[in-house]
Amino acid sequence: MNNIDKNSLENAYRLFESNDINFIEIGTTKGLQAIHKYLFHGLYDFAGQIRKLNISKGGFRFANALYLNEILVKIEQMPENSFEEIIAKYVEMNIAHPFMEGNGRSMRIWLDLILKNRIQKVVNWQFVDKTLYLQSMERSPINDLELRTLLKENLTDEIDNREIIFKGIEQSYYYEGYKKEDE
Repeated sequence: MNNIDKNSLENAYRLFESNDINFIEIGTTKGLQAIHKYLFHGLYDFAGQIRKLNISKGGFRFANALYLNEILVKIEQMPENSFEEIIAKYVEMNIAHPFMEGNGRSMRIWLDLILKNRIQKVVNWQFVDKTLYLQSMERSPINDLELRTLLKENLTDEIDNREIIFKGIEQSYYYEGYKKEDE
């Protein structure tokens, strides 16, 4: 794990340990920006800033930077009244991919905040298989059923369980290609 990843992982732990997580706006672009800034402050000069350039990954082009601010307003207005609506909003935010780097790690925390606030559950990420998750995310712009099924199977009502939260953060970094310490 390089220094940026190690430092941002420590920042992610600190976000929860310090209870700063309790002051993040839930379900908003501003809240997602605050999470991103917290994780990557001092590591990337664009921490918390909406990207101004177009990006792609594996042949998929994320939302055009020219329209990103309007897209983010629309996503923010999406309903969050059920698990299905929350996942739909998460998928749309993933398609937007508002930051140059660090979208996945920031958005999984953002998703759990919405789930915790709206349905008193969080994803127990440590049990979400990396390959299945990444494949379902890749297919989610066309149909989010696979993603919804995968995440729903791994919901827990232990929303304040420190071990679940911290193992989830570690898993989030593992999804991005960083090795777990025990590997």
